[in-house]
Amino acid sequence: MTILPSPQQLRYLIALFETRHFGRAAQACAVTQSTLSAGLLALERQLDAQILDRAAGRHVVFTPLGLDLVERARDALTALEAVTEAASAARDPMTGPLRLGVIPTIGPFLLPKLMPALRAAFPKLRLYLREDTTARLVDRLASHRLDLLLLALPCDCGGAPSTSVARDPFVVALPSNHRLAGEREVPVAALSTERLLLLEDGHCLRDQALAVCGLLAGERAEDEDGFAATSLHTLVQMVAGGLGVTLLPQLAVSAGITEGSGVVLRPLAGAGAWRTLGLAWRPNSPRAADYRALGVHLAETCREALG
Repeated sequence: MTILPSPQQLRYLIALFETRHFGRAAQACAVTQSTLSAGLLALERQLDAQILDRAAGRHVVFTPLGLDLVERARDALTALEAVTEAASAARDPMTGPLRLGVIPTIGPFLLPKLMPALRAAFPKLRLYLREDTTARLVDRLASHRLDLLLLALPCDCGGAPSTSVARDPFVVALPSNHRLAGEREVPVAALSTERLLLLEDGHCLRDQALAVCGLLAGERAEDEDGFAATSLHTLVQMVAGGLGVTLLPQLAVSAGITEGSGVVLRPLAGAGAWRTLGLAWRPNSPRAADYRALGVHLAETCREALG
């Protein structure tokens, strides 16, 4: 009879891979370092395989087989957790912990309205939040460190199923003395000769703004002086200082991001002058029905937030 690895041993393996440090891995698993080391040594003996390269000295280096086993351990734990999650979701939907990832161009402007609404609708739901760029959130979703993502679509979600919840129009932000400030709306074509201020690489809003304006990322790779903003708040201050124009999502404008800045806002006219807000989750998640139910509440909150 084959002796199978225990879930705890698999957690030790994954924690060591993620931290590359025995002490931090033990802390993450809430055990002593000697307990974690003994568990991994026992795992190697059970499998009759070398997971770690002991010749690397004090550095934690995985063998090629060890790296393969880490991925298989993640899949195995996910399958085990899905058994419990499926039973829990069927017994009492929208309860327990939910790890939500959200991008920075949505989180600060929507979460203050979304969190109270979710607490009222689902009092047994425990929501844990992680704010990061789209690529990093998708990686965390794939590695089972997040359950659900709130982001802008379309995006490369690694095959994760998704659902759209709201359309977020783009607004043109202009210095108060800009030639277009007197117009009722700004055509997309009028921006082709303007200095378009952008977020730095890694923010999906950067690519979406370029796409709306019909530009390629390479055309603005250095943004003339090599400067790109790290946040929408910084973009607003750059526009206020007369350095150029930018596109802001209505969600941020409705939340008051330009208040007191002196920046002039005008609707952007043209096809596709918006982004889509949506949810994404892992394929075959037993809580997919919960996530779709959450999307309904999110859509209502977005309507309120967008004014």
